[in-house]
Amino acid sequence: LQQTQVATVIPYFERWMVRFPNAAALSAASDHEIHKFWEGLGYYRRARHLQASAKHIAAHGWPTDFEGLMKLPGLGPYTAAAVASIAFQWPEPALDGNVFRVLARLLGIEGDPRSHAKPLRSWLRPSLEKHGASRTTQGLMELGALICTPVLPKCGKCPMAVRCEAHRLDAVDRIPPAVQRKKPKEQEIWLVALEAEGHWLLREPTQKGMLAGLWKWPMIDAASVATGNMAADPSLLYASLGLRTWPGWTQVYTHRREGVSPIHLQLDKRFEAPQGCRWISGAGLDQLALGKRDQRLRELIKGRGTETLNSTQATSLPIQIRQADRS
Repeated sequence: LQQTQVATVIPYFERWMVRFPNAAALSAASDHEIHKFWEGLGYYRRARHLQASAKHIAAHGWPTDFEGLMKLPGLGPYTAAAVASIAFQWPEPALDGNVFRVLARLLGIEGDPRSHAKPLRSWLRPSLEKHGASRTTQGLMELGALICTPVLPKCGKCPMAVRCEAHRLDAVDRIPPAVQRKKPKEQEIWLVALEAEGHWLLREPTQKGMLAGLWKWPMIDAASVATGNMAADPSLLYASLGLRTWPGWTQVYTHRREGVSPIHLQLDKRFEAPQGCRWISGAGLDQLALGKRDQRLRELIKGRGTETLNSTQATSLPIQIRQADRS
């Protein structure tokens, strides 16, 4: 549930638990299978952390205290506290954005409540001990998600309104202050599905980066083409070039927005795959673990596209399109 809505997670969770019902099963799975079952959820490092934690648990057993949870890969203070309180009933306050907002309004905290995280945990811990860690933690989360919302909170339905300092001061519109988010980087790209002799050229998974462990289509920075920064080599052209395009879309990441233009290029024969790339058979394409962006192009080339350019139109395209991802 880190960075992902509950409704999106549920079907993934159900499939995951059927295939990996315990830590031993998850620890024994291959990287490819892990990424395939996670495919589409994003933030793929979470899947790698989850398996690493499963390996630790399979070897050493479940942690018996909060400090033990904190040693598991991928568990920071918030996630460890959420698991501790919800799963194990340990009185560890889990302060997410919703809970910070509820507590800031309840106590009338001016400024960013995250700067008061340590005293807020101390203040909240006795309530978890008295009323039950799991239900109190989930109750606060739900209160912030459904009632004490960032905009137009439903104070008339809030069970805490009579004790809420921000409500008493008529200050719920400014407590807590709105977070100024950094503007995401924007990039225009061409996502290229290159086909030859029934095979597709894809970039192999890397070990690091946002999409580590996933296969990817070759990508061209549209700005590089527009400014003429890509070398054109006529010797790289092949005969019988066909081209299809589809309407593009915007792919949103945490710190980046991509304007994606999907392209399908067809050559009459394969060339030697560049370093870091591999030709994949048509039958093998469906078996690859891809991110959401690359999945979408895979679905388009399987027959869901609506716009097609014929080969005559394709030959008038800039030479860079036809050879760029050879390098």
